[in-house]
Amino acid sequence: MIHYSLTSDTLPLRKEISHAYLIDETRLVKSLLTLAELDHTQSSAIAERARQLIITTRQQARASGGIEALLREYDLSSQEGVTLMCLAEALLRIPDPDTADQLIKDKLSYADWQKHLGHSHSLFVNASTWGLMLTGKLIRFEQESMSSVLSRLLVRSSDPLIRMAIQEAMSIIGQQFVLGETIESAIQRSQDASNQAYLFSFDMLGEAVLSMPDAQNYLERYLNAIQVLANTSQKARNEFEAPSISVKLSALHPRFEFAQRERIINELIPKILLIAQKARDAGISITIDAEEADRLDVTLDVFEAVYNHSSLGDWQGLGLVVQAYQKRALPLIKWLEELAKNKHRRMMLRLAKGAYWDSEIKNSQEQGLDGYPVFTRKVLTDLSY
Repeated sequence: MIHYSLTSDTLPLRKEISHAYLIDETRLVKSLLTLAELDHTQSSAIAERARQLIITTRQQARASGGIEALLREYDLSSQEGVTLMCLAEALLRIPDPDTADQLIKDKLSYADWQKHLGHSHSLFVNASTWGLMLTGKLIRFEQESMSSVLSRLLVRSSDPLIRMAIQEAMSIIGQQFVLGETIESAIQRSQDASNQAYLFSFDMLGEAVLSMPDAQNYLERYLNAIQVLANTSQKARNEFEAPSISVKLSALHPRFEFAQRERIINELIPKILLIAQKARDAGISITIDAEEADRLDVTLDVFEAVYNHSSLGDWQGLGLVVQAYQKRALPLIKWLEELAKNKHRRMMLRLAKGAYWDSEIKNSQEQGLDGYPVFTRKVLTDLSY
């Protein structure tokens, strides 16, 4: 049995975090604008730095071409971009060819690929557009008429080819977002010459588990990844120069929710402590991932208990992800700062904008709440960030 309670010196800041859950957005934005006020010299310097970063990024993107150009042309603001992303994710999960064919037909029949022709400087994008247009026409033709023998022949011979081409394209796109199917392959790609200037945080892809055996499987995967990474971090002088592992708490317990707080304290904290101890021994760091807003309080309970555990000593490799789209972001950072000061050591912190906006809004509406735990407009999230 683990006995855990909030430390008295951080309790006021935890209360401040809770108070900001549904704080009035207008009032909060006014306070953020006050904090963000800069003099003319600072504003000009920031604007110039941002301009140079944008120019450099665009130049590098043009030079790289290929898949980066494809993703710029078919971004997520277009129906075609959403279609490609849906296919990229869905086709990875479809084992049988017939279902894959049906999915491709359904998604590609109604997208307006013609409007993208000639818009990109990349031959790769324009060639892909012609292929998608041709595929869409073939599929529509099959759905409209089967009277011609030639048409039937074209359809029968094209389905497998279409499927193979689209799946190959999705595989190429998927490699931009998934470094590898195993920790070994991910590490190998991370060590390519083009990646030498970067540090990597490796994430075991997946969402919340539904059973304790699933949770145990994830624990073993995390421990195995740490062991594998231990062999690559030997040249690092400290945790801040070594690769890291991102840990999703909902992947380690099937009832990761505030209503099960006491159970979480007793069953989950020992797992995170074990992972932290193994990471410390391996010379790498771990970062507790951010999840839905209603899981933040119990996440902080787990984080504080592990961070303050005497067995970790002066180890500085435990960190947390903070989501800027949550109204609680700033008081949360204050609380983390206080934790670090109390232990007289640095803390890993990763700032993200947030990834669950649609569900946060819908969940709040379903519960009939007076507000939302996240900002309702992207520009406000940008301000918070």
